[in-house]
Amino acid sequence: MNIVLLGAPGAGKGTQAAKLVEEFKLPHISTGDMLRAAVKAGTPLGQKAKSYMDAGDLVPDDVIIGLVTERLQDADTENGFILDGFPRTSAQAVALDAELSKLERPLDAALLIDVDPEVIVRRLTSRRMCKDCGYIGTVADVTCPKCGGEMYQRDDDNEATVRNRLDVYEKSTSPLIDYYRGCDLLVSIDGDRDPQVVYADVKQALGL
Repeated sequence: MNIVLLGAPGAGKGTQAAKLVEEFKLPHISTGDMLRAAVKAGTPLGQKAKSYMDAGDLVPDDVIIGLVTERLQDADTENGFILDGFPRTSAQAVALDAELSKLERPLDAALLIDVDPEVIVRRLTSRRMCKDCGYIGTVADVTCPKCGGEMYQRDDDNEATVRNRLDVYEKSTSPLIDYYRGCDLLVSIDGDRDPQVVYADVKQALGL
């Protein structure tokens, strides 16, 4: 099962990806993790990416696509993969399709965890994190239910920042959603429910 994972920040993509990884042993491939790993390993593509990162520039599409293609040739991806954080644009999606076609490993689905933006704003602005153990709870948690530590609100969980992140996501990802809908690959799941209910729907929709 070859999947691209889509969804706004705070939609619960990470939760659903973790469940798929645990049950089906699919590698969860995040472009951020891949970039860091390639830079650390000093691969030719990693060195190329590092030169852009060191200069504070965005890593170009061809380098990212090269890294993804390289990663998809690792043995652990033979039974499938979950791509997270890539592609981010329609152009990247077209390039990814071309590379996957060469590898004879086309996508099975683009899984969209869909949550109303106002729900996400409420969800993220009420999120609290433990200073000691990193537990993520809600505004109702005065102290950490796990270790008793102090709970605080992350700087990027304030309303203005959350709304800005959602605007950026909407502008960049809407064309991508339309692209996968046009390819008949889009699977949209309502993410505004209990994570277990969402996961049951995800599995059903993917035929797992």
